[in-house]
Amino acid sequence: MEIEDKIIDESRQGEAINIESGDKNGKKLFLESYGCQMNFSDSEIVASILTEIGYSTTQSLDQADLILLNTCAIREKAEQTVRNRLKHFNQLKKIKPSLTIGVLGCMAERLKDKFLEEEHLVDLVVGPDAYRDLPNLLKETDDGRSAVNVILSKDETYADLNPVRLGGNGVTAFVSITRGCDNMCTFCVVPFTRGRERSRDPHSIVQESIELYNNGYREITLLGQNVDSYLWYGGGLKKDFKKATEMQKATAIHFAQLLEMVANAVPKMRIRFSTSNPQDMSREVLHTMAKHKNICKYIHLPVQSGSTSVLNRMNRQHTREEYLQLIDDIREIMPECALSHDMIAGFCGETEAEHQETLSLMEYVKYDFGYMFAYSERPGTPAEKKMADDVLDDVKKRRLREIIELQQKHSETRMNAYLGKIHEVLIEGNSKKSDKEWMGRNTQNAVVVFPKTGTEKPGDFVQVKVNACTSATLIGEKI
Repeated sequence: MEIEDKIIDESRQGEAINIESGDKNGKKLFLESYGCQMNFSDSEIVASILTEIGYSTTQSLDQADLILLNTCAIREKAEQTVRNRLKHFNQLKKIKPSLTIGVLGCMAERLKDKFLEEEHLVDLVVGPDAYRDLPNLLKETDDGRSAVNVILSKDETYADLNPVRLGGNGVTAFVSITRGCDNMCTFCVVPFTRGRERSRDPHSIVQESIELYNNGYREITLLGQNVDSYLWYGGGLKKDFKKATEMQKATAIHFAQLLEMVANAVPKMRIRFSTSNPQDMSREVLHTMAKHKNICKYIHLPVQSGSTSVLNRMNRQHTREEYLQLIDDIREIMPECALSHDMIAGFCGETEAEHQETLSLMEYVKYDFGYMFAYSERPGTPAEKKMADDVLDDVKKRRLREIIELQQKHSETRMNAYLGKIHEVLIEGNSKKSDKEWMGRNTQNAVVVFPKTGTEKPGDFVQVKVNACTSATLIGEKI
């Protein structure tokens, strides 16, 4: 199995996340999203903005007046997939010349000239901070001109919008709390496509969480490229906090305080968050998680490599030793906490000894699951400009295979540890394999499947005893 296939459930890669909504007599929007959870959250914001000017969403390409692809630029395969989709959409345009095609998201800034001028694949290119400008940009395309806005903002630009919840289960939802990234990892394009870190007003986050609960949602995921560096001091870039007044510094809200605010505001709502960066996660956050039952006991904690020398070349702001100390802190404060990771095999200059350090770190942590990739060079990154992609492809594939096999072993061990125990499960919907079974997750983010009894529904919390498991799913019965 290709590793790209392993992350489809988490990323919902290439999913047309739309439901029939809005003005049935107005124009129709077909919106397709790729990549991370942040992109899917952004697509809900885009739908909200376009609903205000008369668009409704459709799942049918034939009905669409406007096709938007919200793109990911992290890996080469995603880029090629988007390019192929755009070529397909342009075939539709031959049948329906009035059709408008646009690219949103992380690929927009980097490939705008190619998409617009060299390959003539799109009419519209909009970066992640420019979605509010969509109504104006669409007026330009209506006049027969191409339209572009990829300007990066210094503020959280969508805090006062009420996202249209697209294609979800009505039980779980994303809530964006930060945008951008200051970390400048050498392999990553995100700082260049999403800009510097800035945080959203905590009161608007709390209000959105309350509204979601009142509308029947029972779990939220607080989203950001780096949630642990959340910092609200009245608005603006995080890097400018040093210029803040003494009053602003004294009353600033950090991530642990935000978690506390949300947990108290919606005590019957489950709370998750993603993604964390090791150098920013504090013991205060861990103690807050341990204190509140409704904050899920699961942390996605990307490490990328188990070798300090590789981490240094990646410009990661932590060492192997610091990462393992954080793991020890988590195990001490929350012994029941599940952990997942991101891991890159074959980064520039990686030696066999450095690869073995990655395997040994995995043996120490024994993650519940992970997202694992062979390194692919991304244009415009510091690694692409300054480092040789010198690990042979067959070596990358072999190292990736070893990482995957070890993770599968650890995942099986972790799943077996749940056997015979009772878990609180939030029902999200039908099992993929049978409409006679429910699917939900426990606090550790493990998928649980169990037979329906006829007395429960999506959004219910139920007690399930786990009797069996696969490497990825717990199988039980309601008690």
